[in-house]
Amino acid sequence: MTVNRQTTGNVGLYYCCYKLSQLGWNVMPTARNARGMDIIAYTADARRFIGLQVKSLSKRNPVPLGTSLDNLMGNFWVIVNKVYSDTPSAFILIPSEVKTLAVPTKSTPIQYFLQPPSYDQEQFEEKWERIGHGGLDILPDVQASAIGGPVR
Repeated sequence: MTVNRQTTGNVGLYYCCYKLSQLGWNVMPTARNARGMDIIAYTADARRFIGLQVKSLSKRNPVPLGTSLDNLMGNFWVIVNKVYSDTPSAFILIPSEVKTLAVPTKSTPIQYFLQPPSYDQEQFEEKWERIGHGGLDILPDVQASAIGGPVR
């Protein structure tokens, strides 16, 4: 299957929107290929806003970060790899972690990358709770409701 970079980006972006929506966030993807955040999310009461940068990969590859680490945007970075599989993997980091884990190339001009062993760690993998809930006090407890127990 041949896919272009825009489609790969869209798959990761909307997967991230889906996961954030499940956590109760109101989610707005921004204009594609525009400088800035990929997703703006806000709580149900609109008291908290967060910006997310999403990096989408078709497989477990390095994440390109550009020529400088001085302007890493967002409150969170979400790296989604294996986006075309039935089980994509998401890794949730904060910009300071991205900056600390980034490595430069040895060639000129210097480019920075986040290598898979740096981001593919248990402390980041599927750690959506690092972002928190979007303000929903009542989330269905599927297991309890499936067995007739109380729903929180």
